[in-house]
Amino acid sequence: MFSRRGNKEVPEEAAVSETELGLPRNETLASIAGRHSIRTFAERDVPDAYLRAILEAANAAPSAHNQQSWRFTILRGEKRKELANLVTAQAVDFPRPASVLLRMAARSIVGAPVVIAIVNTGTLIEHGTELFEIGKDEAYDFFRTMEIQSSAAAVENLLLASTSLGLGAVWLGILFLIKDRIRAFLGEPEGEFMAVIPVGYATKPAIGPKKQSLDQVVKHLH
Repeated sequence: MFSRRGNKEVPEEAAVSETELGLPRNETLASIAGRHSIRTFAERDVPDAYLRAILEAANAAPSAHNQQSWRFTILRGEKRKELANLVTAQAVDFPRPASVLLRMAARSIVGAPVVIAIVNTGTLIEHGTELFEIGKDEAYDFFRTMEIQSSAAAVENLLLASTSLGLGAVWLGILFLIKDRIRAFLGEPEGEFMAVIPVGYATKPAIGPKKQSLDQVVKHLH
């Protein structure tokens, strides 16, 4: 079932009741609760205004030293199909569990109207190594981690913005197994592959896996 949020259709379970927590209705919390990984997409284009909005949300993420050391590449049409073919071809080189997931990822890529790839540029590593008076190896590890953290925040912003606009998306983490091949395909000679995210309209509402309760993941120190 779908419910209405403004002029958008969203999965009904996304319209969580903040009143259960004693909170007023909150669109941000509703988008967080309603975000699920969407792997199959309807044959419906994503409006350019929506695409720009989710990219603006990603670009607004917090980044270490405000370096914004990320680059977004938009794939549509034949380029999207070429990427899917690359992933499928590489799948044969892996044991069955990974191979199956890579083939699933390829189907999501070719089935989505638009795919967004994110690569870290390495500019934070270069900037931080010059800025901090620490060893080169230590600086590289430190600032590489910060680049990953920054780009992960950008991806989460992108996923939540997509949900808020009635779109579905999925972060295809399995593609990290072939990160160098994908980075080369994207035409990025330097930097580090971070994510490939198909985006589109879900063919059906998604029901995400049950999350652990807070009692299982939170501890209090006084």
